[in-house]
Amino acid sequence: MAFAQRLNQVETSAIRELFKLLGKPGIISFAGGFPDSAMFDVDGIREACDRALTEEPGSALQYGATEGYPQLREQLAQFMAAKGAAGVAPEGLIVTTGSQQALDLVGKTLIDPGDKVIVEGPTFLATIQCFRLYGADLVSAPIDGHGVQTDRLEQLIIEHKPKLVYLIPTFGNPSGAMLSLERRKRVLELAVKYQTVIVEDDPYGDLYFDAAPPPSLLALSSQVPGSRELLVHCGSLSKVLSPGLRVGWMIAPPELLARATMCKQFSDAHTSTFAQATAAQYLKAGRMPATLARVRSVYAERATAMGDALRAQLGGAIEFVQPSGGLFIWARLTGAGGSIANGNDFAKKAIAQGVAFVPGAPFFCARPDTATLRLSFATADVDKIREGVARLGKALA
Repeated sequence: MAFAQRLNQVETSAIRELFKLLGKPGIISFAGGFPDSAMFDVDGIREACDRALTEEPGSALQYGATEGYPQLREQLAQFMAAKGAAGVAPEGLIVTTGSQQALDLVGKTLIDPGDKVIVEGPTFLATIQCFRLYGADLVSAPIDGHGVQTDRLEQLIIEHKPKLVYLIPTFGNPSGAMLSLERRKRVLELAVKYQTVIVEDDPYGDLYFDAAPPPSLLALSSQVPGSRELLVHCGSLSKVLSPGLRVGWMIAPPELLARATMCKQFSDAHTSTFAQATAAQYLKAGRMPATLARVRSVYAERATAMGDALRAQLGGAIEFVQPSGGLFIWARLTGAGGSIANGNDFAKKAIAQGVAFVPGAPFFCARPDTATLRLSFATADVDKIREGVARLGKALA
């Protein structure tokens, strides 16, 4: 069978392959990139579902507009306004099947084979795969604990003249980094200066542990004239409500939204109207603030427990920045005292000890740092986190 040449640009996700090893009894997993199902507001979602079927059964179960369910678009516009993104009208966004589809639509509408695209190093693995599928030539922009290094980003923009720059400014996957306010404004200034499209992926921004993060690039765009016309914002309810609903959205200039809507028609016609109606009723009921407060509290406790345990059990053999939100700790093996300094080797020894994580190399589009690894604290309780990290200490010995 003759497959499309573009498939030669991608390979199976290293993370999905790792999941095949997790069926072993007794494995403690820090590998997943998903929320804890125990955090789902099942009662609230059930009530929202019932209201959708009671108040609007015909439209909730029928085909719908590709742009999205009108009531949900209204609720999402209000949701974004509450987070400081003023001026987002319901018609200024489209509903997507998770934010992953929004990224795919960015690839379909903007990327031609050979186009330069700048991404963070490291960045979301699925974005690397998605953009490469459309033929992008990916360029890695270095990050630190405060997100992408904007001085280096500017140099790369000048050098490569990219079609777009893709960033996860708030609690990135896998880095957990939070782009500082100063750097956020600088990113928008660079977009205007070099007329470069910025794609802001923001699935984790609501999962902060203490003080709220700086405003999103979208919210800040009103302070940088001309930047809103060069900004694409991708959001999702997956990490804060339920991944199973598959509800995400894209906010972008009208011309891009129109083309993205056309491409979405070709792929799925529309996101599930039933899921959209349920999400709309949930947001309308006002349960989200309480849900977020509970999730933030639980994840904050687990993040602290993991950070403390890593420092106690692995000491100088590992270094990391304690995250202030999100789902991940991004760490680097130092090799101190002759300990393991390769993430892949460490992962194999960890599996033998009954604990799993994701080595960091696949998250780089170029020049992978093989000493890195991603640990998720989201789905294990504090006791399991402590036990799992203790097993990591044994694997490192």
